[in-house]
Amino acid sequence: MAFKPTPNQALAINRQGNILVSAAAGSGKTAVLVERVISLLCDETNGISADRLLIVTFTNAAAAEMRSRIEKRLDEVINENPDNISLVLQKHLLGSAKICTIDSFCIDLVRENFEKLEIAPDFKIG
Repeated sequence: MAFKPTPNQALAINRQGNILVSAAAGSGKTAVLVERVISLLCDETNGISADRLLIVTFTNAAAAEMRSRIEKRLDEVINENPDNISLVLQKHLLGSAKICTIDSFCIDLVRENFEKLEIAPDFKIG
């Protein structure tokens, strides 16, 4: 782990289930979330597949930064465990992870469910 988490950060990293991380700028939110994702991807008992991730941010820059940091940390873990094929698979699946802005997540939901919403498939955003 590249940083030393505080007790509250460690709780957020290791807590089971869904979490919401909210804190001031520069407080380590991204680092905490990256470590949480890495711990989930590397957990051989209760882990998740990288292509099942949903990470929502407010800006495209934040989403790109999050994806980049996760990839970097996963590369570090793979280098520490070069014989672990499941980690290499996780790296491959990370490209399919949904790491995006709240806006793009919502618009994708609408596009995937336009018929249920009873709107035209070629709808435009106002």
